[in-house]
Amino acid sequence: MIQCKRAYETASAEDGVRVLVDRLWPRSCPKDALAIAEWLPEVGPSHALRKAFKAGAVSFAEFRAAYRRELAARPEHWWKLVDVARGGTLTLVYAAKSTRENNAVVLAQWLEDEVDKRAEGNSPVCYLDEFPEL
Repeated sequence: MIQCKRAYETASAEDGVRVLVDRLWPRSCPKDALAIAEWLPEVGPSHALRKAFKAGAVSFAEFRAAYRRELAARPEHWWKLVDVARGGTLTLVYAAKSTRENNAVVLAQWLEDEVDKRAEGNSPVCYLDEFPEL
């Protein structure tokens, strides 16, 4: 199971493995307060994409599509999260104010898709559908 939780919410036993998935450390949040197993800044969206979305230069749909392209291009950054999710609860920790439109939500959907692709009886993963322009 994959879930998302704001960095400013209290950690709980039901969170399982907690991983911070933002490129920047959350403001006013001491390192020991997050109770995370790992911080993976490289799994977050690029600085340019993050800034464009925060500034309102791109819609969430555009952000989602661009971030998914970035994820497809860098599987080495998120690959181990699939195994964590397959083994139990994975909580993606993020700092954004919106609980619906943020990088953790997009990443959670991406990882759920990857878990499904690796389910028993599925063929190897193909990322061609992530690049419709090809």
